[in-house]
Amino acid sequence: MKALRRFTVRAQLPARLSGLAELSVNLRWSWHTPTLELFESIDPALWVSGERDPGRILGEVDPDRLSALAEDDGFVRRVDELVEDLHSYLDRPRWFQKQVDGGADLPSGIAYFSMEFGVSEVLPNYSGGLGILAGDHLKAASDLGLPLIGVGLLYRSGYFRQSLTADGWQAERYPSLDPQGLPLRLLTDDAGAAVLIHVAMPAGRVLRARIWIAQVGRIPLLLLDSDIADNDVDLRGVTDRLYGGDQDHRIKQEILAGVGGVRAVRAFTQYENLPAPSVFHMNEGHAGFLGLERIRELRSDGLDFDDALAAVRASTVFTTHTPVPAGIDRFPADLVRLYFGDGGSGSSLLPGLDMDRILALGRESDPALFNMAHMGLRSAQRANGVSLLHGRVSRGMFDELWPGFDADEVPIGSVTNGVHAPTWASPRWLDLAERVAGRELMEEARGWEKLHEVPASELWATRNDLRGELVSEIRRRLRASCLERGSTEAELAWTDEAFSPDVLTVGFARRVPTYKRLTLMLRDPERLRALLLDPDRPVQLVVAGKSHPADDAGKALIQQIVRFADRHDVRHRIVFLPDYDMSMARYLYWGCDVWLNNPLRPLEACGTSGMKSALNGGLNLSIRDGWWDEMYDGRNGWAIPTADGVDDARRDDLEAAALYELLEKSVLPTFYERGTDGIPERWVDMVRHTLETLGPKVLASRMVRDYTVQYYGPASRAGHAVAADGWAGARALAGYRRRVDAAWLAVTVRDVEAEGLPDTPVLGSALTLSAGIDLGGLTPADVTVQAVFGRVDSDEQLHDVVTVPMTHRGPVDGVDRFAAETELPLSGAVGYTVRVLPHHELLAGDAELGKVAGPATV
Repeated sequence: MKALRRFTVRAQLPARLSGLAELSVNLRWSWHTPTLELFESIDPALWVSGERDPGRILGEVDPDRLSALAEDDGFVRRVDELVEDLHSYLDRPRWFQKQVDGGADLPSGIAYFSMEFGVSEVLPNYSGGLGILAGDHLKAASDLGLPLIGVGLLYRSGYFRQSLTADGWQAERYPSLDPQGLPLRLLTDDAGAAVLIHVAMPAGRVLRARIWIAQVGRIPLLLLDSDIADNDVDLRGVTDRLYGGDQDHRIKQEILAGVGGVRAVRAFTQYENLPAPSVFHMNEGHAGFLGLERIRELRSDGLDFDDALAAVRASTVFTTHTPVPAGIDRFPADLVRLYFGDGGSGSSLLPGLDMDRILALGRESDPALFNMAHMGLRSAQRANGVSLLHGRVSRGMFDELWPGFDADEVPIGSVTNGVHAPTWASPRWLDLAERVAGRELMEEARGWEKLHEVPASELWATRNDLRGELVSEIRRRLRASCLERGSTEAELAWTDEAFSPDVLTVGFARRVPTYKRLTLMLRDPERLRALLLDPDRPVQLVVAGKSHPADDAGKALIQQIVRFADRHDVRHRIVFLPDYDMSMARYLYWGCDVWLNNPLRPLEACGTSGMKSALNGGLNLSIRDGWWDEMYDGRNGWAIPTADGVDDARRDDLEAAALYELLEKSVLPTFYERGTDGIPERWVDMVRHTLETLGPKVLASRMVRDYTVQYYGPASRAGHAVAADGWAGARALAGYRRRVDAAWLAVTVRDVEAEGLPDTPVLGSALTLSAGIDLGGLTPADVTVQAVFGRVDSDEQLHDVVTVPMTHRGPVDGVDRFAAETELPLSGAVGYTVRVLPHHELLAGDAELGKVAGPATV
């Protein structure tokens, strides 16, 4: 018979082992090897079958075993030492505290919103790279001591568990997760009752959610859960699964994440007696409605909509992970009206907010759609992409919000993603790093050059050991998958010899949207077969990844790989492993010699899996997209040439051929060319170079420091500036914006005069430009005027521009005159113009308002 409800009962811990409970609920264990080893030692077999879950160990271990361990003085001493170490980790000053003590002006708190968080496979609240990145962000923030709060949803079925049918088609199942069996605690009030947040729904209904807290080292992660008896049946299902359901289900999730998330932060800081965050960070547009909730809060404090928007923008950061418009969440405007409107012009969900103003924040070219990324950009003063290339792509993709500006002037910067080394580096590498340079090597961008002292033999032996561990794991998972697909034990003797610990191993594992081109390696099946079965220099290929349940095209790609890998002649050299998650990923990153990535450039925003491989001495073989575009240096792997400007089929043919060519002519010879000592000298040199040069660049600690210095600090200062003196700054900035909006159509460059230019100008020739500007009622202090020089193309467009500020020389005949003296900064066909931009000390930059005025005539 089937149980009505599932819940977890844990064993009563002996008093001497009470510290195990504390160690199990702080997810620092997920990246702290000594704590992991402690729990494994309780019951090694249960540790494996229980999927490395300390909470599950404590729930399922034999009580007699716990009693015996309580009498083991050595074990008790280890528990006490690790509890003391955890306390030290949580309490001692770290990088952030040292900056503040050194006088740095940094935020008092950051609220970091994401739709998914990949902290541990034990808490399956993630689907892919976005969630893993968010989890690594929290862990690095903890290591650095940032006062950060994570905010998301608790999905009762996670994403999904993947298996394969007999014919290789992806099948999904959705296990029901018990929050009480996870490393979570419930936020309660002073009387011990669960704190609930309330969000108004249409037809007078209310969506309620409780708040679970996952402690990620020093960082609390708030996860909202709607599956409570107080909700109607359909509202209980709002947090049922990640990325499931239709648009109606999706908008309810995003309202809960954004509006409910802000309310959860307020409740948490109140009951935990913590300072309110001074910065709000949206990790993608999914939580974009948080800006509306913060505007509502300020409206109730007496600010009008414009004042409140100015205040919210100043202290908000928006990160986009999407390189294509199709990846942006868009809702029908009528659906937004349904959830935010009250039947009139206002909002019942957010009282005090005008419906037209809400819709304007998400406006795009199609008035019938509401664009969540546009809302994120309009409600945040600072925005960024997640690699240098992605920053450029984003500036081009969103340039419609800044008309009149060249794409490279759009105010979207970039912070290249990073990965949390203690989570993703093998314990073997962690031990080696600690011995050579100290454990801080994995948290700081220094000391990596000391790896040059490690003998080649040790580097090679480490790589061989890790490849051997991966092969054992592949065989275990391959056997389990075959049984699940219908094979019998009698048919599976061959799996004991599948893969080899001595063969070059290539890994490809990620989500399976079509642009990542899972099957590019199959473009020429016979050529791939020859590579796999080469008698002298074989290659073996391990593939993994999940396709979205509604993406049949992605599932078809998986099926193609599975059917090829099922062939009897190659099945010992290529495998598709189902149910890709963090536990599988570690083995792949540790053991693969080469990490393959072949997306359609430039559709990979960052793609951090190759970074994790690099931290383990893996070499990347990748299209120059995302992070690899900026960090490839010719010695840390191989760049697959791209074939731009041809049709998709031809492009796939060309890039697949280039992939095969690199494997045949470069990768395999470098791996198999051995010295008399059996060591591939050139390969090990590349491994060493990868560790030394990529190691410090790919760290999540570097990423979080970049966010802190470049985004959180400025956002916090801007937020304080607009809040000072009873929001005087917000009112001043909003008033300025209204004046600019009203006057801007009349702002015009009336005339431009050039003096001093010789008949034959040369680079560096002196030039004086003077311009008459009609400011349309604005003052010279309200604007900045620039002389703009650039190379001129056949359409008279300027490129490679250089701007020179022009100073106000006073009014002449009713027109303000500005002038600049400069030297010609460019050679070749050069042109110039003059433009006017809004300027205010509380703007993040002069391009922020998206307004520019130039000459009245061409």
